[in-house]
Amino acid sequence: MKMIKSGRLMNCIRVTVAFCLFMLTDQTFAQQKLMLIAHRGGVVDSTYTENGLPALKKAAAEGYAMIETDVRVTKDGILFANHDADFKRYYHVDKKVTDLNWSEISQLKSALDGNVPMKLEDVFQFCQKNKMSVMLDNKIAGLDTVLFNQLLKMLDKYQLRKTALMIGTDESTAFFTGKIKLSCTRQQLEENMKRPDYQPEHYFFFERPAKLTKDDVDWADKNRILLVAAINKFHYRKSVDLMNDAGEDCKRMLEIGVTGFQVDSEFSPFLH
Repeated sequence: MKMIKSGRLMNCIRVTVAFCLFMLTDQTFAQQKLMLIAHRGGVVDSTYTENGLPALKKAAAEGYAMIETDVRVTKDGILFANHDADFKRYYHVDKKVTDLNWSEISQLKSALDGNVPMKLEDVFQFCQKNKMSVMLDNKIAGLDTVLFNQLLKMLDKYQLRKTALMIGTDESTAFFTGKIKLSCTRQQLEENMKRPDYQPEHYFFFERPAKLTKDDVDWADKNRILLVAAINKFHYRKSVDLMNDAGEDCKRMLEIGVTGFQVDSEFSPFLH
């Protein structure tokens, strides 16, 4: 009888231990949940225009945590989303973005999907509504503090600044430091750590897979710095087999513990 009770007790202990291990594993998995950032303004392929509303909607539908969008300004000072310095690629208009007013730009239509260029405010409004964060690639030349303050106020209006990331410029770095998370290499981060006003939440570690190691991942984790790997086509422009190389990079990044990815939509299946 005592042996039976003892056996039952051991079984109960085993079940309890197994359950605790399951819960621990489940919590670890939750902590390792990937953060995917849709490069060039959403899901962009042969169907969707970069930085367009259809691409944004597709990214929201596919569950991206963030979208990366490019910040430009019109001739009359309107902030809007466009990667290129001109409108030739999607809109077949040989004009620089800084040469046109918004009234002219808003009449353009993409030959691909009929998309009209989006004001940055409309992008922010969409992201707030769909619970997505933003990564901003600042493509505004120089140090226009009026415009930059306008950008920060817009982020605050849509409650996006706290989680926002920015790929900055040399001219604007000092202005934005401490106001929004700025991209840095490890070398830049190590230099910034020497600053008396250094705070890890002011920056994020942004790098391509070819330059990321397990030591980098551990270092970022130890120093409480967000790490984001960039998986985009530009980095594979010289690849003989682009998809294979991107797939191998994604696999290695996951193996060494990377959880944040700025990614072109073609490569996102490697991260699911």
